This record gives sequence, C-alpha cells and structure tokens, in this order.
Amino acid sequence: KKTLYNITNNDTNIEFVTEDKKKKKEDESPEVKVEDIPKDNNKYKFNSNLKDEYTFDNFVVGESNKFAHAAALSVAENPGKMYNPLFLYGNSGLGKTHLMHAIGNYIVNNSNKKVLYVTSEQFINDFVKMNRKDKKGENNFDAMEFFKTKYRDIDVLMIDDIQYLGNATKSQQEFFHTFNTLFSDSKQIIVSSDRSPNDLKLMEDRLMTRFAWGLSVNINPTDIELRKKILKRKVIAFKAPLSVPDDVIDYIAENAGSDVRHLEGAITRLYAYSAIMGVDKITLGLAIDALKDVLNNGTYEQNDIQRIQKIVAEEFQISVEDIRSKKRSANISNPRQIAMYLCRCCTNEFFPKIGTEFGGKDHSTVMHSCDKIAKEIEVNKDLAKIIEKLKEKIG
Repeated sequence: KKTLYNITNNDTNIEFVTEDKKKKKEDESPEVKVEDIPKDNNKYKFNSNLKDEYTFDNFVVGESNKFAHAAALSVAENPGKMYNPLFLYGNSGLGKTHLMHAIGNYIVNNSNKKVLYVTSEQFINDFVKMNRKDKKGENNFDAMEFFKTKYRDIDVLMIDDIQYLGNATKSQQEFFHTFNTLFSDSKQIIVSSDRSPNDLKLMEDRLMTRFAWGLSVNINPTDIELRKKILKRKVIAFKAPLSVPDDVIDYIAENAGSDVRHLEGAITRLYAYSAIMGVDKITLGLAIDALKDVLNNGTYEQNDIQRIQKIVAEEFQISVEDIRSKKRSANISNPRQIAMYLCRCCTNEFFPKIGTEFGGKDHSTVMHSCDKIAKEIEVNKDLAKIIEKLKEKIG
C-alpha cells in the first residue's frame, strides 16, 4: 500500500484473491461494456500533486501581485490559449507556488483536463530514473514509457523553481523536447523561478527563447498594506479565541519582511506563545516578547545554506571558500559532504539548489554526499556526535 501510494499519491484498498475466488467472481460478474464505465472527472486529481488549500479564493491580492493574479486567472480560465508559456518569477515566499496550485485546482475542478505540478528536482529525478540502465547496460523501457506518459500525455504542465535545471544539461534537453511536444499540441505550460528569464544564465538559449514566447510576470515584494491583509487573513484562519489588535498587526507587518511564510509563521508563533503563557489578551508588549527571537530588524533568522556552510567551516577550521571550492583533499571534502548533508536535513532546499551554492556541484554529487554521510552516521559514533552538535548550533 505504501508503494502504491508513492506511485499514485492515492490510498488504495488491497484484496488478495485466490484462483478459486477469482473464478467464482468471474462467473458471477456480468459482462461490462466499455461505454458503461462511468467517467471520473477527477481521475487525475490524485496524480496532479496539487495542494487543495491553495486556491484563488484564499490568495491575498495587493498592488504588488495583482497583475500576476490576473494573468494566472486568465490562464486557468483558458489553458493553452492565452499566455503560453506563463513564466512567474520573484523572490521566495511571494506566492508563486500558491498561484501555480491555484491554476491547477481551478482547471481540475472545472474541466476534464490532466494537470501535473512538479518541482524541477522531481523532473530531474524522474529523468535520471528513466535513463538508469540495468546490469546488462540496457535502458529501462518501462521507465521511459512512464516518463513520457507522465509529462507529455497531459494538458497542463507546471514546473516550480525552473532555475534548478541550470546545472542539469541533459534534463534541460529533455525538458526542451517535452516543451515542444506540449506547445505544438496547444497544451499549457507554466514555470516559476526566483529570477527573470533573462537572468537564467545556465539555461540553454533555445529554452530562453521559448520562455519569451509567452508572458513573463514578476511578483514584487509585498508592501506593508498587503502584509497587513495577509496577517489579518491568517488570524481569521486560526479561529482562535484571542483577537490580534491592529497595533500588533502593524508591528509584525513592519518588521517581518516581505516573505509570506514569515508573516504566517509570526502569527503561528504569537498564538503558541499566548497559549503557553496562559494570557487572556494579546498586546503589543506580548507580541514583542513572543517574536523577539525571530524578528531581527525586519528580517528573520534563517537556517540557510550560507549559514550552515559558515558553521561547518568554523567547526573544521577551514574557510567557507574551501567548502565551496573544487578541492578534493580529505580535510576539505569530508566537511563539504557534512555541510551538504546538513543543508538537506536542516533546510527545505532541493539538491540542485544546494549544489549551486557549493560551487555549482551537480545534484547527483549532493545526493551521493548525503547518502554517504547518512550511512556513516549509523556506524561512526564520533561522526554522529559531531553531526548532532552542528545541528544544535544550526538550531
């Protein structure tokens, strides 16, 4: 059941049938004609990787994102006909992923179209599996057929964080052919990135050209009024007995930065702190105490890759430049692998992104490093202690 869930993203009921029981069922079952089989409009919803909670209804619109919202809604209403491809770009935490899921949910709920949402890491991993050869050196044709069906026999393809294809040349080539197939069949393509198409320096020119065929939309950082709207929406969603006064909303909006996830995290922490402290009223003073560890002059302290590299470098008395370099000596390569492992464990970053931050390493190099350290921890108690100590420093 776990294996089937990993493949289909859908819970499956399993029944074991003996030969006698199977024959009895066949004898008792009436003949079913193809035309009698009911069509399930949501047949592909479970395979789309869409998050139901991300919709247009709960996307908070302001001056900084209203153009992106309007463009996304137009694509959802007319997939494959307007703005193809749609290229959404902007800093992390501004709503790109929310809009992509909103488009997918709208299409799935209002049509029979097949929609697929994946990250660039998932696309790369599927491509690697497709090209993995067996012990005889032969290609896995079942995997190849699965890949082409998954990515080409659909109506809408959405790939998040397309910039991470930059270090995966062969995956870029496959995406190019997939793009051409879908585009020629008037299928909708939607991609997102943390930078504009012109800034994707590691992307092939022919892909850059195709991105320019459609509409590129920048989602700007949230202004203070939009941040207040987002915070108030989050408070309502909590359905908590304690209200959050306007001066607290203003304080968070002014100090939490523009990342929507940080704004939502501030409200979550505020309510958790209020519950733990047993207060019956939320005040500005309480909010300042509750958020003093996460608000830092308008920014959040983050477990980002650069900070982890610095912590590991200090532990092993080498420089951050050494960790990011191509040096292969043991006193540098081992800390580098540990740093990669910790980046994977302690952040939400994908293998391609981690590889980019380590001097442009390929995602397969990062995967190998993470697997290597994970196995060594199981047998090397000293290494396990070092990893735990580093995790405590990271927080």
